[in-house]
Amino acid sequence: MRQSRIHFYIRRSHRWLGFIIGIQFLAWTIGGLYFSWSDMDEVHGDYEHIQPSLIGSKVTLHSPMLLLDTLNKIEALDSISDVRLVTILNKPHWLISYFPKGHERHHTKYILGDAESGSIRPSLTKEECVLVAINSYTGNKKLEHVEFLTQTDKHHEYRGQPLPAYAITFGTQSPVTFYIPADIGVVQKVRNTPWRRFDFLWMLHTMDYSGRDNITNWLLRFFSILGLVTVLSGFTLFYFSMKRPRRSETRRRGTPRRTSSR
Repeated sequence: MRQSRIHFYIRRSHRWLGFIIGIQFLAWTIGGLYFSWSDMDEVHGDYEHIQPSLIGSKVTLHSPMLLLDTLNKIEALDSISDVRLVTILNKPHWLISYFPKGHERHHTKYILGDAESGSIRPSLTKEECVLVAINSYTGNKKLEHVEFLTQTDKHHEYRGQPLPAYAITFGTQSPVTFYIPADIGVVQKVRNTPWRRFDFLWMLHTMDYSGRDNITNWLLRFFSILGLVTVLSGFTLFYFSMKRPRRSETRRRGTPRRTSSR
C-alpha cells in the first residue's frame, strides 16, 4: 500500500513537472537544433561584408603621438585602451580609444586622425557612412533606410555597441543592416535575417527576457533544476513501474491446483 502511494505521488509530480517545463524544453530543443545547423559565418554576415582594403607598405604615416598631443590639448586624458590603424574610404586613419578624466572606465570615447597628415578627423557624416556601407556590402546596393542612433535598449540588435551610429539598411525581402559609428568610421556590426532568428532563439534558450545575453540568470537556473528533477522523477517512476510478480501470484504459480474428489 505504501509503495503504491509513493508511486502515485511520483507519477503526479512527474506529470505536472513535465507540463510546467515542457514548453521550455521544446524551446531549448528547437534552439539547439537551429544553433547546431547554422553556419555562423552566415549568421554574422561575413559573406555579405567586404573588408576594407589593405594599406600599402610604402605609404608615409605620421606617428599617432601627434594625434595624442593634439587630443591632450582639447581634453584631459585618463588612459588609452587601444590604438589601431584602420582604412576609411581608402585612406589610412589612426583610431584611438581612450577614457577621459572624470568618467567611468566603461565610458569609452573615440577619436579619428588622418594617418598621412597627423591631424584630427571629424566624425563621419551621414553621406560618408552610407558610402562606407555601400563599399562594404556584397549584395544589391539598393539603399532602403538610414537611421541615426543615439541610444538603444537591451533588446535592440545593436545593443551595447558604440554610439552614435548610423544604421544603414539594404533590401526589403531579407534586409541587411550595417551599423557604422560616426566616431569610428568602420563597420561595427552586420545584422541580417539569420542573425535575427538566432538572437530570438538565443533569448528563449538563455531565458534572459530583459537583456538576452545573461546566461546566469535565476530563471534559467531554476528551470534547469526543475528539468533535472523531472528526469530523476521519470527514472524513479520507471523503477516503480517495472512489473514485479506479487507474492500471492508467486504462490499461485508455485502451488499446483487441487482437484476435488468425490
